[in-house]
Amino acid sequence: MGVYVSIRGWLECDQKQLAAIREIISAHDDDHYSRGWGLPRQQFNWTCYAFYGGDIRELAVSWLLDQLAEIARIPASDEDGDRVRGLFLASHEVDGTSEWQIREGRVLISPADDRHRYLDA
Repeated sequence: MGVYVSIRGWLECDQKQLAAIREIISAHDDDHYSRGWGLPRQQFNWTCYAFYGGDIRELAVSWLLDQLAEIARIPASDEDGDRVRGLFLASHEVDGTSEWQIREGRVLISPADDRHRYLDA
């Protein structure tokens, strides 16, 4: 059956960046794990959010991380200089939970804080 990783989290961006995120997700569409993405049907107010949630095989984690790395590199689209940012928790069946921070144009991975341990139960 294989080893699975439960991944859940979100990205914060502006409307122009969301359009670029949609393109990246579409370019990586695998007609299976891609279904874990949740995007707003219509923008309201100023911050857009994109969500991902799913249990994926360990071998597919790089597929998602590649997308997130590409998304992280999306440039700021206005004078504020805000890049795409976000937070994901990845609960590995064997290795425990890690935190994926999307910020400053990169994906930073570190062990998750103990306060998130309840999610592994």
